Amino acid sequence: MPLRSPGLLLLLLGSLSAEIQQTEVRAKVGSDCLLSCMYPERLDFDLDDVYVYWQISESNTVVTYHIPKNNSSGQADSRYQGRAHLSLDSVRQGDFSLHLRNVTLQDAQRFTCLVFRKSLSMREVLRAVVSLRVAANFSMPVVSRLVASAPHQDQALTFTCTSTDGYPRPNVYWINKTDHSLLDRALHNDTVSLNARGLYDMISVLTVPWAPGLSVGCCVENMLLQQNLTSSGPAEPSTGGNAGRITETPALPPGQRGTAVLGIVAVLVVVVLVAVAITWARCGHRSYTGARPVTHEQELTDHA
Repeated sequence: MPLRSPGLLLLLLGSLSAEIQQTEVRAKVGSDCLLSCMYPERLDFDLDDVYVYWQISESNTVVTYHIPKNNSSGQADSRYQGRAHLSLDSVRQGDFSLHLRNVTLQDAQRFTCLVFRKSLSMREVLRAVVSLRVAANFSMPVVSRLVASAPHQDQALTFTCTSTDGYPRPNVYWINKTDHSLLDRALHNDTVSLNARGLYDMISVLTVPWAPGLSVGCCVENMLLQQNLTSSGPAEPSTGGNAGRITETPALPPGQRGTAVLGIVAVLVVVVLVAVAITWARCGHRSYTGARPVTHEQELTDHA
């Protein structure tokens, strides 16, 4: 009986006779990928004897196929025409893998590969199921801080983190850059939305108490790509004279700064006096001649 369409052929086929292969493939939006379907033994196939079908598992939508002496694209779904193809040279060697170009989010499906041989009364000789998971890179996070005119201890600081055009939905973390610890999830509010391209945009707002030298980082995690993107925010200045710098010790309170300065001056004065005393002692030791001591009064008399 002549074969009019791949859908009709699939309805007429009988029971399975081959072990099902199941694999998972990950691809990025816009990239090309290969969905594997290979005969487990080395065997040469005649293109006039083999029938190959790739379809979406849940809907039986035809992606591409090979029928002997027939156009293998006319019955394929329009979304895959020009993007999905088989290599006939590879088919001859038992490699029925699907080449898929320009992957889209809609390609995140389970695909089934079916292979039949006419010489075996159209018996199924291979079936493979490939789950395609699609991801997209998020943009590098951008961290900014709402700057107050005069930050102080009783003030809360607000940081924002934005990242766009990623997939799937991200995880967001804020990091205390001082000790690299994760900040409490309750301190930030995350908003994730789908944009016109079907990708995710993210904005996270962090609110923390003011602290001198505070520095935070924002981390956007793409679990499917096993990728973390981290950016740091501007450091909170410790004092007016050290804007943008991180200090390891807090500045002295205003009431103690004057006392500290006086203490430093007193130490310097003592050091100077000790140095003068040592110099005088050394000079006096050098003025001794061994015959008779020359006093300060005699020296003045001799020069009069």
